[in-house]
Amino acid sequence: MTTTTTTTTPKYKSIALVGAGVGLVAFLAVGLLPTIVYGGYAGVILAGALAGTPVEASFAVRALIVAGMVLGVTLVAAMFAAAGAAAGTAIGALTGGASRRAGEAAGTKGHGA
Repeated sequence: MTTTTTTTTPKYKSIALVGAGVGLVAFLAVGLLPTIVYGGYAGVILAGALAGTPVEASFAVRALIVAGMVLGVTLVAAMFAAAGAAAGTAIGALTGGASRRAGEAAGTKGHGA
């Protein structure tokens, strides 16, 4: 006796992935430079709080500044990707739902049928 397992994938998964890609491209175009600048500034403030001001250019201070930049870029890129995926899913749901209703009104099956 064999059993088959069916995997269910979310209906708008590919649309969400495209939206996440668009969000990341938008991040590269609009958000990369500001997040590097503000992340570095946050690293300088953190280094000043830990090492005292004025901040000397030691290895630990530079590491904190770079860590601030990397953390800022990572978090903002994730935010852009999540927002793009949500927007892509919403657009897919709106356009997919509209085409299904139009297909049902005409007597044909819409997407995913």
